[in-house]
Amino acid sequence: MEIVYHSHHATISDRLRARAERGVRRLAPRVDAVDATIRFEEDGPSRVVELVMHLGGRRRLVAKASGRFWGPAIAAAVHQLEQQVTHVRRTRKEQGRDGRAERRAHGA
Repeated sequence: MEIVYHSHHATISDRLRARAERGVRRLAPRVDAVDATIRFEEDGPSRVVELVMHLGGRRRLVAKASGRFWGPAIAAAVHQLEQQVTHVRRTRKEQGRDGRAERRAHGA
């Protein structure tokens, strides 16, 4: 899997790049990702991290998080991406069961 980095007005240490890459590489085998793009943006006190994972069939998973510091922003973006990967992996049968359980809970 190929990972492309983009840094917009930001200087990123190798350790921070490795941290973001480790999160993407950990999730990639679960959804058979083709490639990924990691973007770092800095605008004054705001740091933005965007992770884009390209899956087969033109599907993309996008997670974007911002924060005052790079570490929490990377962690939040990886967490968002993990939530999307979990959702993508559910089968139709599992999705239907969840919907049925929610409708019962609401009394519909």
